Amino acid sequence: MNITEKIASELNVASARIQAAIDLLDDGATVPFVARYRKEATGGLDDTQLRTLAERLQYLRELQERKQTVLSSIEEQGKLTDELRQIIAAVDNKTVLEDIYLPYKPKRRTKAQIAREHGLAPLAEALLTQPDQNPETTAQSYLNDNVADSKAALDGARAILMEQFAEDAALIGCLRDKLWREGEIHATVLEGQESAGEKFKDYFNHREPIHSMPSHRALAILRGRNEGILALSLKYQPDDTPLSEQSIYEQLIAQQFGIADMGRAADRWLRDTVRLSWRAKIFLSLELDALNRLKENADQAAISVFAQNLKDLLLAAPAGRFTTIGLDPGIRTGVKVAVVDDTGKLLETATIYPHQPRNDWKGALTILIHLVKQYKVQLIAIGNGTASRETDKLAGELIRALPDYQLQKIVVSEAGASVYSASALAAKEFPNLDVSLRGAISIARRLQDPLAELVKIDPKSIGVGQYQHDVNQNQLAKSLDAVVENCVNAVGVDVNTASVALLARISGLNNTLAQNIVNYRDQNGAFANRQTLLKVPRLGSKTFEQAAGFLRIQGGDEPLDASAVHPESYPIVAKMLQTAQLRADQLIGNRGVLKALKPTDYIDNNVGLPTINDILAELEKPGRDPRGEFQTATFADGVEDITDLQPGMILEGVVSNVAAFGAFVDIGVHQDGLVHVSALADRYIADPRDIVKAGDVVKVKVMEVDITRKRIALSMRLNDDAQATSQRNERPRRHNGKMPHNPSSADNAMAAAFARLKQ
Repeated sequence: MNITEKIASELNVASARIQAAIDLLDDGATVPFVARYRKEATGGLDDTQLRTLAERLQYLRELQERKQTVLSSIEEQGKLTDELRQIIAAVDNKTVLEDIYLPYKPKRRTKAQIAREHGLAPLAEALLTQPDQNPETTAQSYLNDNVADSKAALDGARAILMEQFAEDAALIGCLRDKLWREGEIHATVLEGQESAGEKFKDYFNHREPIHSMPSHRALAILRGRNEGILALSLKYQPDDTPLSEQSIYEQLIAQQFGIADMGRAADRWLRDTVRLSWRAKIFLSLELDALNRLKENADQAAISVFAQNLKDLLLAAPAGRFTTIGLDPGIRTGVKVAVVDDTGKLLETATIYPHQPRNDWKGALTILIHLVKQYKVQLIAIGNGTASRETDKLAGELIRALPDYQLQKIVVSEAGASVYSASALAAKEFPNLDVSLRGAISIARRLQDPLAELVKIDPKSIGVGQYQHDVNQNQLAKSLDAVVENCVNAVGVDVNTASVALLARISGLNNTLAQNIVNYRDQNGAFANRQTLLKVPRLGSKTFEQAAGFLRIQGGDEPLDASAVHPESYPIVAKMLQTAQLRADQLIGNRGVLKALKPTDYIDNNVGLPTINDILAELEKPGRDPRGEFQTATFADGVEDITDLQPGMILEGVVSNVAAFGAFVDIGVHQDGLVHVSALADRYIADPRDIVKAGDVVKVKVMEVDITRKRIALSMRLNDDAQATSQRNERPRRHNGKMPHNPSSADNAMAAAFARLKQ
């Protein structure tokens, strides 16, 4: 198997492009660098394709290594034939490889091995190939010191055949695929766990095809099993099938080995051997395989949703460089206040007590007015936790008290702020500051620039994923780290203001190099140009090549350093300047002149048209930010708690999370509401992300409010009849033990989706 050609076929990309990408990655190039600055070599593969390539490359290389181990093992046993070598060489799947290796894999002594040692292999072969022989009579010929009677002989022969059946790679592959396609997962509540497992109530008697089970349902039932609430089984035939009836799976085993019930002496014994092989050995193994595959698929889907939500959150539009007050709401402990300047530098902190038990509203307002006047504050960032709406009222009164300052207040997600506050990074950044006050700083900064602040927090703590503790943690961390890396490099960073945490995410850099950059900056002042980066300890030419294009220098002595044009391309820009008879600062942003330049005039043996076009686009809008325009929701006055909601209300909110079954929306009442996928639009929606993403500001109608269970049903179809929907939103009914699957049936699906809220 040629790995390059295999990946090229999967990605539908020329082999030469794939090999070029592999060579670059093997040489230490990062995905962002290759995607942005090596388009000619890879044919324009984007970061998603490159990461898929890298994952497949690792998988196939591991497979190749395993093949060598398997071949060596079989060869040492003297059992490696040319045919078997060819079969193994053609395998492109680890599971299939292990199926082939199973008969040769060294293992503990099995019943079959013991039976062979006792001379019973010829008996097994005779009964399989000559079923007209009587098993009892034939077995008498194989009695010896280790085989006392015909029953022992037949038991040994059966063990040999059962192992033979279970180690037939082609058969097992066929049975595995068939069970996955046709098997049904069945979840039932364990006796006595009904009350303890209330949140799993929708799965107390749940059954559906395993191959089509959505990720969120799969992870829910698997969690229910792990918590001792649910029992899971895989059904491969109707429950009312007589035990004596041969299943299709048993028929396939029999066909594979030429076993048929033709009234011959050994047919019944062989048929029983097939049944026992399937029910006591093969099915148990394949059931475990199927459940593992269900978990892997569910993990992959959940991680993908988490990654997409994280990307949307990280690429949320920044409010911009404005002096900001961050308010971390609290009741008894007070509201923590932090003022940061337009670069995020801390100016002052305070704690105010406008709420119970002190109720010092006037004193709190006086302090805030003083801070606004002293530091010319322009924005107010309010965390969306406890007492958020009450604090939002205080901010509203502050704005009215200072009309000349044109203050704006925005409620922002504080997910992960407490994690940052207690982190080693925060302690290093603010060693003498109380932990609780660090959260207010984070809230203020994440309004100014979400990406720059959120990179300081473990992505798993940002709160945009479901079942995140149930999925494979290594895969989750790897996926989320890739998202952060992609986002940071897509935006680029100002090397003279970026934090260590932000710089460490730049292509080619790590925590040590990032700290060295900051130390050099602190000791020598702002970087005047990109070339100065080469003076940073341990930052060599290879690292410079990977990182320079993503590091920006504003107001330096080289105008191009403020753009995404890589220093290696500066000679091309010099040719453009010569053509235009302009200086760099005169050409940058000069759309008319740039449009008049012919890209083909600058192509040479090293640089192709994709790079030339990228350079021209960057010169037209240097340092352009790929993030959208900043927008924020305005929460309705008087709607501060779930008890304030009434069906029919139309409110503005912010999408906080997107799942396969719908979108959660923060409408300012401390409990996110759910817009089921069927209520996102007036047409069928397969993927909620086709309509909304995390951070979007949307208008929703309140359809149903369940105060007891803290559930809020919302709709983005503002003409929906709230009362009618409310009456329909019962717990999902089942038909023949199965959940309805009509994606447009909001009546049953809405309540089921709520059961998964924040699980």
